[in-house]
Amino acid sequence: MLINNVKQEIKKVIVGQEELINGMLIALLSDGHILVEGVPGLAKTTAINSLAKTLGFDFKRIQFTPDLLPSDVTGSEILDLKNNDFKIKHGPIFTNLLLADEINRAGAKVQSALLEAMAEKQVTIGEESFKLDSPFMVLATANPVEQEGTYELPEASLDRFMLKVKVGYNTIEEEFEIVQRVAKKGFETINKLGDIEEFNALKQEVKDIHIDDELSKYILKIIFASRNPQEYGLEELAQYIDFGASPRGSIDLYKACKAYAFLNGKEFVTPGDVAKVSYLVLRHRIILNYEAQAADITTDDIILRILQKIPAP
Repeated sequence: MLINNVKQEIKKVIVGQEELINGMLIALLSDGHILVEGVPGLAKTTAINSLAKTLGFDFKRIQFTPDLLPSDVTGSEILDLKNNDFKIKHGPIFTNLLLADEINRAGAKVQSALLEAMAEKQVTIGEESFKLDSPFMVLATANPVEQEGTYELPEASLDRFMLKVKVGYNTIEEEFEIVQRVAKKGFETINKLGDIEEFNALKQEVKDIHIDDELSKYILKIIFASRNPQEYGLEELAQYIDFGASPRGSIDLYKACKAYAFLNGKEFVTPGDVAKVSYLVLRHRIILNYEAQAADITTDDIILRILQKIPAP
């Protein structure tokens, strides 16, 4: 199966980080985008570059800085002195896979330009609009350590991302393997296994994954419990939640469950699949207040409590 071969090819250069690899594939199969939070040096760039090489996709990277302009992302009109006319120069956003490195370092206008492209799958330069290539996926990274000179992503902007993956350090065994590989022979060469047409066929297979009506209702109960916890016997959570997951969260959780089941070789979605991807889809959509921060409660804690309370079909 192509998707399993793709995962094995990526693992030639990525040791561990299973959630990141699965997250990238889920988002790509579902026409979504992914936000990755983790300290520098955890192979985030290498992961998406490897995915692009394996599938034969175009890949570009933008390092977000405070002085970046929207035109540096989307492109601009430039004067052609030879013909005395303006022509369009496309920016790096015209690609299949885009790494938006440290997105929270760029100002609001740049973030807005990127998020518009993510939502509309098109870019406006001057008076012309241009459709972006398909597939198109943004993997944005945020460094949780350095906060100086950063601009927090607003909640509405965060909601544009289908998934949020938290990338942690490797285990000592995994890091030992990384050091051994680098010191002895370096990493293996990534081989191209497919193309855009083959990948589009996989996306159709994901759409055909069956999800029972009772399971769809289970997904909605999880979403609604994040908005009105007291109605689901979770009164103790109400004091910590300012806003629950949006309707976009319902759609993304539904799509992510099907993609996750597909990645695991199943033809239907199970309650276990829903529980597994709920953290990825909801952890950036549930907005907590200062009381939660004071009590050292995270969105993952809230999701866990909801999953424990809502009975699976």
